[in-house]
Amino acid sequence: MTKSDNITWHHSQVSKAERQQLNRHKSVVLWFTGLSGSGKSTIANAVEKALFDQQIGSYVLDGDNMRFGLNKNLGFSAEDREENIRRIGEVAKLFVDAGVITLTAFISPYRADRDKVRANLDTDEFIEVFVDTPLEVCEQRDVKQLYAKARRGEIKGFTGIDDPYEAPVTPEITIDTSKQPLADSVQQVLTYLADHDYVSLVTANEN
Repeated sequence: MTKSDNITWHHSQVSKAERQQLNRHKSVVLWFTGLSGSGKSTIANAVEKALFDQQIGSYVLDGDNMRFGLNKNLGFSAEDREENIRRIGEVAKLFVDAGVITLTAFISPYRADRDKVRANLDTDEFIEVFVDTPLEVCEQRDVKQLYAKARRGEIKGFTGIDDPYEAPVTPEITIDTSKQPLADSVQQVLTYLADHDYVSLVTANEN
């Protein structure tokens, strides 16, 4: 693929700060990472619904969904995984510029790839959410039987079995879905957002 040098970034007449002011909340990437079956997508979608109920603009970029379109030409080699995350990082950055809270749910097994996404965003625009659910629990939840197929050698390069998962070193949020219900996991994320002034949440008593 040949890279074009004849391109120029076109700046909008509306700034990110102005969009955030209009939306009445900051924009940020909530990057959910963890093994297959850890609960990333479940939590991300539940957080999105909770934010929607608070009239806060958000959107989930899901790993499987992105491979139906934007990343349909990518496989699961180390190189393709890197490119998968690079593309998602660029899309997430555009969502942040649009003033939207962006929730991404990807295994994203390699620490360096996640760090590149963080580095491509402004300070405090990347919140790493490590869904640290034990492998044995993930296997028990595996309705697709992907882990079983990987252990039988029918799937090669499966994260957690014959391909590594590099856990975050200092994630902003750590969740173990084997130790708490979904509602508590959602509240943990919402509390972090409120405590760090990304959003203002309306309590039941204020309704």
